[in-house]
Amino acid sequence: MLRYDLYNTMNISEIERKLFEMQDVRYRDFSSSLMPDVNKDRVIGVRTPELRLLAKNLARECPDVVLGMSLPEKYFEEDNLRGFVIAELKDYDRVVAELDKFLPFVDNWATCDMLRPKLFRNRRYSERLESDACRWLSDSRPFVCRFGIGMLMTHFLDDGFCESHLHLVGSVDNPHYYVRMMVAWYFATALAKQYAYAIRYIEANKLPVWTHNKSIQKAVESRRVSLEHKAYLRTLRR
Repeated sequence: MLRYDLYNTMNISEIERKLFEMQDVRYRDFSSSLMPDVNKDRVIGVRTPELRLLAKNLARECPDVVLGMSLPEKYFEEDNLRGFVIAELKDYDRVVAELDKFLPFVDNWATCDMLRPKLFRNRRYSERLESDACRWLSDSRPFVCRFGIGMLMTHFLDDGFCESHLHLVGSVDNPHYYVRMMVAWYFATALAKQYAYAIRYIEANKLPVWTHNKSIQKAVESRRVSLEHKAYLRTLRR
């Protein structure tokens, strides 16, 4: 086991070796089955809590080693390690710069959805984050777009909600399956958190049929939507 006081001396090859020391083959086989778009040879099989802990220590001692790894990276866990290190950074400009460098290389929903910078929770950065999220969701690259929608869903469906976001997400014109799924997820969450606004958008049939029905399906499956609202939503299927 590598001592924490040695993290500041790690290099790229040592990080890769450490990841293989943490390998769980059964977990690799299970997680690979959930990610059909990721080549199984790219998956080492490191459990997420262990990877987060490693990232937290690396972010404290030597973030530049991880963030300096060449892109695209060889292993799925190296991608996620980079994402978790980015999540620990304390400077907004650097977080966004690292995301802009990394997001174009993200090629799966799991890595995309685990990218959750802690700094973005700070309402001090809401205006800047809103602008960046809108920029990302306008990108034609599917997982850059998905990430942008995810940021609006995570940080702007409560106190920072703006009705125009519904129209912005609803107008995303990207045929990629994982983008359409994120749009549906966004609207299902909006139906749970901002029902009065989201239901008007659903009633107006502004979403493509598949996304419209998937949004309703996910909302009906949610524990956060009332039974009354679920019953009404079922009548709006197309």
